[in-house]
Amino acid sequence: MIIFRSMHEDEYPGYLEYFIPDYAHEIASNYRLSDKDSLARARQEIAEDLPEGVNTPGQILLCLISRSNNADRHVGYLWYKPDTAKRIVFIYDFHIFNSCQGKGLGKQALLAFEQELRVKGFEQIRLRVAGDNTCAQHVYEATGFGVTGVNMSKTITD
Repeated sequence: MIIFRSMHEDEYPGYLEYFIPDYAHEIASNYRLSDKDSLARARQEIAEDLPEGVNTPGQILLCLISRSNNADRHVGYLWYKPDTAKRIVFIYDFHIFNSCQGKGLGKQALLAFEQELRVKGFEQIRLRVAGDNTCAQHVYEATGFGVTGVNMSKTITD
């Protein structure tokens, strides 16, 4: 069973330790930026999106906890932004730790999250997944997500 717990302030640096390099890799891979530029961009974007860390208004940062036999184990993160007026949630980041992948925890977490949102009156979950992240695409498709568009970009150079 997956449960959700608000991320504590002292856990935020650990989240950034995972998120910034991971996001920088995605930026480098998908936008063909150098590792240095991708890392700078990832740091800049997280500073803009979460200026107050776990206390940033309108942003929700959660720890994903796997509970079995009354033992709790931290298995990942979920960062999302709810829009209560539109009854939509946008997932910015969903991550199951590498050591916990391949055990169905991602699917369990997404289905539990969906159920929790349904109870709160939300009607839709949206997210963006990198084109080369086939593992994540599989998890999302297996839990009922569908492609709504394709992001494309072109870097203009001199």
